[in-house]
Amino acid sequence: MNQFEWKTANAEETGHFAARLAELLQPGDVIALEGDLGAGKTTFTQGLAKGLDIQKTVNSPTFTIIKEYKGKLPLYHMDVYRVADSMEDLGFDEYFEGDGVSVVEWAHLIEDQLPGELLTIYLYRDREDHRRLVLVPKGERYEQLCKEILA
Repeated sequence: MNQFEWKTANAEETGHFAARLAELLQPGDVIALEGDLGAGKTTFTQGLAKGLDIQKTVNSPTFTIIKEYKGKLPLYHMDVYRVADSMEDLGFDEYFEGDGVSVVEWAHLIEDQLPGELLTIYLYRDREDHRRLVLVPKGERYEQLCKEILA
């Protein structure tokens, strides 16, 4: 499995990278975000929202699990950190197969409910504001997406 890497020097660059990625996304795309607390998962999602022309403020849906935003494509922002049972049926598949883009923070916690093809992005802190983004595509669509965004 191929993986791709991109480095950013601050939150603004992380958001800009995400906004560029958003311009390439299609209905039904799923992005899994992984990283420690404070690694930049919500900052990344805010950049995606900007790239999708979403006007509302995007923040972490920690206590509601899923927040929906309207833009060029709907954005389904999920934070599954507090999901107690990975097999609990919360209707994730309806979002994954919907007409928008799904972003799942802490996706490994519901791994058994994720689609077979998706893009996982691991966010690592290299220094205070510097981030290393490791993109791991599953499926030809996401492999091509990574090649295009990093070209």
